Amino acid sequence: MIELRTPAEIEQMRPAGRFVASVLTATSAAADVGVNLLDLDALAHDMIRAEGAESCYIDYHPSFGASPFGKVICTSVNDAALHGLPHDYRLRDGDMLSLDFAASVDGWVCDSALTIIVGTPRHDDLALIDRVNEALAAGIRQARVGNRMGDISAAIGDVAAEAAYPVNLDFGGHGVGRTMHGDPHVPNDGRPGRGLKLRAGLVLAIEPWFIPDTDEIYTDDDGWTLRSRTGTRAAHAEHTVAITADGPIVLTARA
Repeated sequence: MIELRTPAEIEQMRPAGRFVASVLTATSAAADVGVNLLDLDALAHDMIRAEGAESCYIDYHPSFGASPFGKVICTSVNDAALHGLPHDYRLRDGDMLSLDFAASVDGWVCDSALTIIVGTPRHDDLALIDRVNEALAAGIRQARVGNRMGDISAAIGDVAAEAAYPVNLDFGGHGVGRTMHGDPHVPNDGRPGRGLKLRAGLVLAIEPWFIPDTDEIYTDDDGWTLRSRTGTRAAHAEHTVAITADGPIVLTARA
């Protein structure tokens, strides 16, 4: 069921958005050569407790997960595209790290993700991150009353097509509000002018993710982490966006 939020409810979502943004800022700043992924998860967990927030991940057990997630942040390294389960791994120079975090504050959920390079960057990795961020910005620009879902999807897909990246349509954006994942699904490619008409009060997590040479992924032995079939690195970006009469509001914007 697609739910529309009142202007007052969108205002009530702002603390969750600010908190999610603060956790991504803190964990990305802490990510350095030699830092363990479990330490990043512990940092996010400490911030959840201090805020009085609730994790959206720790008990999360959808049909595609082998068990409850058990951690509070996704840490996807290099060829891990999505849902990276934190484990005993120390970051190395040049690693590509995607952090994906969602939490509930006062009953409202926001969801966001970013990708960084740990230590010394490679040109191709920076280009990939630039592309996924460009796609996110393009999708957000189309999140306007009167447009259609296909306009968001096509804007993301156009950025991928310009770079000759294939696009996986199995996982994409989604509605968000009282729960982390709700209707509607937001594909990362599509046709403009098609699909659901966008209305004021619709709140979406828009999340492009790209692998330069494949749209095929597989599930790691941990039962959660989705990896590129070719072993190529992946990048991911996401914001929670409220569609309003005055234009899109990025609730998870980072300072």
